[in-house]
Amino acid sequence: MNQVIETILQHRSIRRFEDRALSDEQIRTIVECAQAASTSSFIQAYSIIGVKDKETKRKLAELAGNQPYVENNGHFFIFCADLHRHEIIGEMENADVSAALESTEKFMVALIDTALAAQNAVIAAESMGLGACYIGGLRNNLPEVCELLKVPKQVIPLFGIAVGYPAQNPDKKPRLPFHHVYHEETYEQDRSKLEYQLNQYNETISSYYEKRTNGERRDTWTGQMASMLSKQVRMYMKEFVEGKGFNLK
Repeated sequence: MNQVIETILQHRSIRRFEDRALSDEQIRTIVECAQAASTSSFIQAYSIIGVKDKETKRKLAELAGNQPYVENNGHFFIFCADLHRHEIIGEMENADVSAALESTEKFMVALIDTALAAQNAVIAAESMGLGACYIGGLRNNLPEVCELLKVPKQVIPLFGIAVGYPAQNPDKKPRLPFHHVYHEETYEQDRSKLEYQLNQYNETISSYYEKRTNGERRDTWTGQMASMLSKQVRMYMKEFVEGKGFNLK
């Protein structure tokens, strides 16, 4: 156990922040930590858009489903999969890179690179005493988000991260059991064992919600997931991604 591990294990999403902006030094440090993340073949296929303007934040909050913490935070970071610069590189070096940039593989590289950078950013922010919350709701209305942020083709805003000084201290939400996530040598396919682990986790989550809400809520995790996955949301994504020049081959 050390301070880094303690910071990681104490993660919880913060959705209420003090009315206090991050300093330029804090912003730069968070971005530089994001850039220190591993990147496939040194491709660095992401960009980060920082939003300070209150009106832009207000519009993003509306587009993300009226989430107030998108508008009210110390700084709002938007992490984008980005192969636009690589198209420019092809032109600079007189090389035909279009097939690679349109491939599913490079699409996956851009997604993975962006996610790795973002998690580094969150850990850095939390190590500084700040709180953070990922905002996937930006994908509710990506065409409008792209227009607002003026992003070019081959750039997709994947999610935002609201960062700031915490104005709440929520309980840590229990994760899936260790042995349900970690498999030794081969993937565990014993359905009875998997269902047993899920039922155990359901009991843990139900107890967590019951305590958190003084008995008003006793959701199970499998019930939550079944309800969520039964609904069709953001079904425009395939066409949108392809329209941006990604995942064509």
